[in-house]
Amino acid sequence: MQLYAITDGTSGREPADRLIEQAARWAAGGVDFIQIREKHLSPAVLRGLTKAIVAAVRKQNSNTRVLLNGAAELAREAGADGIHLAGERLHEIDAVRLRLPGATLSVACHSAEEITQAHEAGATMALFAPVFEKPLPGGRLAGRGLEELEATCAVADGMPVYALGGITVANARLCMEAGATGVAGIRLFAGEGWLLLR
Repeated sequence: MQLYAITDGTSGREPADRLIEQAARWAAGGVDFIQIREKHLSPAVLRGLTKAIVAAVRKQNSNTRVLLNGAAELAREAGADGIHLAGERLHEIDAVRLRLPGATLSVACHSAEEITQAHEAGATMALFAPVFEKPLPGGRLAGRGLEELEATCAVADGMPVYALGGITVANARLCMEAGATGVAGIRLFAGEGWLLLR
């Protein structure tokens, strides 16, 4: 089971050192991908944070890849291994490949159709969400379920699909049985429980 940790967007409200240390722990513990999702930061601050996280991960001598939820040029300048794109940005993949040759390109998808589009556009991997119901400010977002996860994995044509949305240590194995390559999350990696998945 591969693991894909996503930062929680609190680096502007907490010391950046905490997030850098957390990324180092994820890398040391065997997390395969770390997505830096700190959209509220200015480009200059995000660049500096990304560089620091990349350096911390590299010190672990791990194979962990750092992906930036942001601009390709910024990812290149910061030394990230790739970027994460929202599904509506699929048209940018060719341009990203020019700026980041050999980069890992992660794409957010919410249906089998979007998984097919991501694969055809040349994405490296897809995050399929939400698999399970998840809380949101002011309500809850219904999950698409394991059957739809299985259907999307079936049409991915070899492209890795990571289950996202309401993933816990208890239900992660069900996602693997449905065909997912791994699991992704924010809350899943907030504590130390994810270590049980290794």
